[in-house]
Amino acid sequence: MTEKRGMFKNLCIFIAPLMLTGLLQLLYTASDLIVCGIFGSENSVGAISSTNAVVNLIVNLFMGFAVGANVLMSRCYGANDRQKGQRVVYTSMAIAAISGTMMGLFGVFCSRYILQWMGTHPNLISLSTDYLVIYFIGTPFTMIYNFASSLLRAVGDTRKPFIFLTVSGVANVLLNMLFVAVCDLDVPGVAIATSISQFLAAAMAVVYLIIKKDGFFTFSPKKLRIYKKETLELLRVGLPAGLQGSIFSLSNVLIQSSVNVLGAELGEALINGNGAASSLEGFVYTAMNSCAQAVVTFGSANYGAGKKRNIRTVILYVLALILIVWAVMSGCILLARKPLLGLYVQNNPDAVSWGEQRMFLVLGFYFMCGFMDTFAYALRSIGYSMLPTVISTVGACGFRILWIFAVFPFPYFHNLMWLMISYALSWLLTAGTHLAFFAVFYSRLNLSPPKSLSVP
Repeated sequence: MTEKRGMFKNLCIFIAPLMLTGLLQLLYTASDLIVCGIFGSENSVGAISSTNAVVNLIVNLFMGFAVGANVLMSRCYGANDRQKGQRVVYTSMAIAAISGTMMGLFGVFCSRYILQWMGTHPNLISLSTDYLVIYFIGTPFTMIYNFASSLLRAVGDTRKPFIFLTVSGVANVLLNMLFVAVCDLDVPGVAIATSISQFLAAAMAVVYLIIKKDGFFTFSPKKLRIYKKETLELLRVGLPAGLQGSIFSLSNVLIQSSVNVLGAELGEALINGNGAASSLEGFVYTAMNSCAQAVVTFGSANYGAGKKRNIRTVILYVLALILIVWAVMSGCILLARKPLLGLYVQNNPDAVSWGEQRMFLVLGFYFMCGFMDTFAYALRSIGYSMLPTVISTVGACGFRILWIFAVFPFPYFHNLMWLMISYALSWLLTAGTHLAFFAVFYSRLNLSPPKSLSVP
């Protein structure tokens, strides 16, 4: 009983800074929309909102590598293998720089074509393109920060990434006000502020890794290199996670395209309201996902340490925390939905009405999304990385794509309500399938504890 209490305490200590980091990151992103909604042009909120699915589609592919880095480092930490841990650090940071540069170049040259393919509203596409091009210039810094944060979280340090993001986020808000409210740069000003803040977060993370001389690993840019074995292991774990995130984002791109179709039929207020509601829902998702991510770190560490029963206990605690987070945050947002939506869409009651409709449908079932992420992370923590990708591809993404092309075109289902219901149905289907496979493979685990660090 004492061990379980200690595990729950350590989980909460680990999750709290991680959750605050994610919420702060979203708060600063929301500030982009709010500042533009108050000081920007009429279409600025819709223009930025229309880019979210595109950003996630490209970024999530490479961010899966950061998940791989977290899993590998957690296993090294659990097994007390410092030599391998060092190789994982240098390989991860090198991949971060390379993949971030590749992603940035792709985004700069392909943004407008992707937005055109999505059917972005003609009144929004120029501003959306400006935002995306500038945003992707800063993606190398985003990747470096996220990889560094993943490595630190893998050894239990979630506070330093929180501090780095707090500083860069405050800078982002101040720069938003300067570029939009004072310099009247509108959407490009928000994108410039975002890129600068990403650079600041990456710089602080790298400097900390360099000057940090204690702990499980050290870092020196002079020793930066890619180790073949660790690269293959990172790709084996991280590439499926990245593919899963990208495929999810692809289905969301198609849903955003369907929202654009409805917006063309029913007015731009629907697009603006949908974007505002999506931003608010992101706070709930980020908080739940922060809990789910603990399964990767704690589950992988206990897997490396040979502690099978602790993996199950971690998952049960995480599921309970997700339910609490979902109930509290969704309830508060729904109770304050009108003034919160009003922050994004000033003096636009039609947009607020559309946002309310979406929020009730999504937030009411959002806990299932948290469960889905938890079981997917649980499978990865015990060594099954490709399976969650396959399940998510078929169960969530395939279902949504089928819904969009086979159900949405019918007049009865051709509305925002049924489009949002497809989310809940896909979460239920995918979470149940993940759970079934995890139960089977967990029962077959035969772990033996090595000589290792004490892993909670």
